[in-house]
Amino acid sequence: MSVYDKEKPEYLKASIQSMLDQTAPPADFVIVCDGPLSPELTEVLEKFRAERPQLFQIVPLEKNGGLGPALNEGMKYCKYSLIARMDSDDISMPKRCEKQLACMEDGDYALVGGTVYEFDGEVTNIVAVRKCPERHEEIRHQARRRNPFNHPLMMYRKEAVEKAGGYQHMPLFEDYDLWARMLKLGYRGYNIQEPLLYMRAGNRMYARRGGFSYAKKALRFRWKLKKMGISTMGDFFVAGLGQAVICILPNWARQRFYRKVLRS
Repeated sequence: MSVYDKEKPEYLKASIQSMLDQTAPPADFVIVCDGPLSPELTEVLEKFRAERPQLFQIVPLEKNGGLGPALNEGMKYCKYSLIARMDSDDISMPKRCEKQLACMEDGDYALVGGTVYEFDGEVTNIVAVRKCPERHEEIRHQARRRNPFNHPLMMYRKEAVEKAGGYQHMPLFEDYDLWARMLKLGYRGYNIQEPLLYMRAGNRMYARRGGFSYAKKALRFRWKLKKMGISTMGDFFVAGLGQAVICILPNWARQRFYRKVLRS
């Protein structure tokens, strides 16, 4: 988990607690402080560490460097091969890790994801469902044009991520970029076809996916997928230009498109 100064303390507390309440709880909990934190956030972390000093590793970074670099740094401290990703404002369902571990044990997978419930305000206010393709062949096919995994709830094998080069500089697409490189190396993935996590998805989430700057980053990444052989020129035009058009829509229209077309 990575946390930065603008996170709300109550969100961080609920997120950590949801992982501690797992039916298969973590044996090692690494939290990276991506730059200096507020006293309120620091208090939340120190309270959890005081209660379970053998479980928590708090890794402070001098300045904010973004999610990808923070996760790379945190991975260095992880004691075990299997890593469960968690964002500091989401809530995992109680059997999330148990179900992902079962998939990891039953299949030859380096990546195991699942479905997320997107909510706004309270977890009872579900505004969308993001379901990803189940089997490896379907995942490879979707990767040509859309992110085939839900990053906030991923479980992956540390050595596979490291062999693929970890998270690299690809602003706003670090996770998709990592999956593409792992798939290119032949690593297999699977998505559990049921909700495993509640993800916050207010207006700000859709606002971050708009604007000319985001469109330029999207096109740059789509071109990289084409050069890697993950997608074709046709995929580049369909997915890249389509995403660019969505980026320049008003936020209300972009939000409606995501929820009505790209979500369940």
